Amino acid sequence: MSTTDASTAQEQGFLSHLIELRDRLLRAVIAVGVIFFALFPFSKEIYNWLAAPLADQNQQMIITGTIAPFLVPMKLTLLVAFLIALPYLLYQLWSFVAPGLYKHEKRLVYPLLASSVFLFYLGIAFVYFILLPMMFTIIPKFAPDVAIYSPDIGQYLDFTMMMFLAFGFGFEMPIATILLISTGMTSVESLKNKRPYVIVGAFILGMLLTPPDVISQIMLAVPMWMLFEVGLFFSKYFKVRIKEAEEAKEKIDAGDYDYDDTNNDAEKTSATPAVAADTLWEDDKYTYTEEGKEKDKDKDNAGSSFDNSIFDGYTEDDSFDTGSDTPDKSASDHSADNADDADNNETIHEEEKFFSDSIDFDEMTDEEMEAELDRIEAQEKAEKKERKKKKKALKKAKKRAKKLARKKAEENGRSHSPDKKDKK
Repeated sequence: MSTTDASTAQEQGFLSHLIELRDRLLRAVIAVGVIFFALFPFSKEIYNWLAAPLADQNQQMIITGTIAPFLVPMKLTLLVAFLIALPYLLYQLWSFVAPGLYKHEKRLVYPLLASSVFLFYLGIAFVYFILLPMMFTIIPKFAPDVAIYSPDIGQYLDFTMMMFLAFGFGFEMPIATILLISTGMTSVESLKNKRPYVIVGAFILGMLLTPPDVISQIMLAVPMWMLFEVGLFFSKYFKVRIKEAEEAKEKIDAGDYDYDDTNNDAEKTSATPAVAADTLWEDDKYTYTEEGKEKDKDKDNAGSSFDNSIFDGYTEDDSFDTGSDTPDKSASDHSADNADDADNNETIHEEEKFFSDSIDFDEMTDEEMEAELDRIEAQEKAEKKERKKKKKALKKAKKRAKKLARKKAEENGRSHSPDKKDKK
C-alpha cells in the first residue's frame, strides 16, 4: 500500500468513526427530548411524587425563587427523562464501541452492562423508599421551637438529586469489584485480606458523597460494604468468562484467533456503510480486510521463494568485463546482456521495494523516545571522550618518541666525534 493510499484509508476510517459518533449522539439527544416533551405536561405531578417522602411527614415546602415554580419542575422532568432513557443511551454507547471489541470481551461486558443499569436504579430506589423517609422523620425534630422546618423546592430537588447520584454510583460496587478481579489487577483472596481497608474506604466515600450528616453517611457506607461482599461472591461465576478471555488473548498473540463472529457483530451493530463487510479490524489509522490478508500471504510466498530468473542471461562460459581493452563478446552479445541486466535490475528493485514496504516498525512512546535519545547522546559523549583520550595518548607517545630519538642522536654524535687529545 502506497503512502497516498494509506493516508486516504486513515482519513476515511477517522471520518467514518466521527460520522457514526454523531449519529449515535443525535439518537441519544432525540430520545431524551421525546421523553421530556411527553412528560412535561405532568411535571407538577412528578414533583409531587418526588416530594412525597417529605409531604408524608406533614411538612410544608416554600418557594423563594421568582420563576422557581416553572424551572424546578421542568429541571426535574428533564432529569427523569434522562434516567428513563438511560438504557437506550447505554445501548447507543455500546453500539459505537462494540465493533472494536473481540467476542470474548463482548461476552464479559454484556452482563456487566445490564447489571450496572439495574444497580444504578436500585440505588435510586433505596434512597427514595428507605433513606428519605427515615431522614425526614428524624431531621425536623432537631429544628428549634422558634423556627418552622419548610425546605425550598429548589434546595429539596438539589439535595435529592445529589443523593440519587451518590447512591446510584455507590451501588456499582459489585461491578467495580468484578472488573478489578477480571482484569487481573487483584484477586478474590487479596480483596478478602483487604476487607478492613475497604470498609474504612466505604465510610470515607460516604462522607464525601453525602451531605454532612451521619445518617446518610452510614446509610451509604453499609450498603457499599454489603455490595462489596456481593461482588466477591459473584466474581466466582465470572471465572469462566475470565478464562475464556485469557485463552482468546493467547490465541490473538499466536495469530490463531477466529474473527468471524466479531465481523458479524460489527456488521450488525455498526451503522456506518464505509466499513466493508469483510473487514477484520479497523482503527483510526489502518483497515485490514480479508483481501489484504490474502495479499500479505501472496507477498510472503513471493518473498520466501528466490527468483532464479536473474541468472538466465549467464552461462558457464561467460566472463565479466573487469575493465580490459579486449572484450570477450561481440557487441550484439553485450547488448543482449545489458537488456537482461536491465530486467534483472527491475526485478531486484521490486524485491527491495517489497521488503521495504513489508517491514513493520514498532511505534515508540514519548518516554521511550526520550530515553532512546538520552542513551544515544550519552553514547556519543562517551565515544567523544574516548577519542580525546586516544588523541592525547597519541600526542604523548609522539613527544616521547621525539625525545628518545633526539637523545639517541645526541649519544650517537658524541660517540662519533673525535676527542681533542687524540687530535693532538
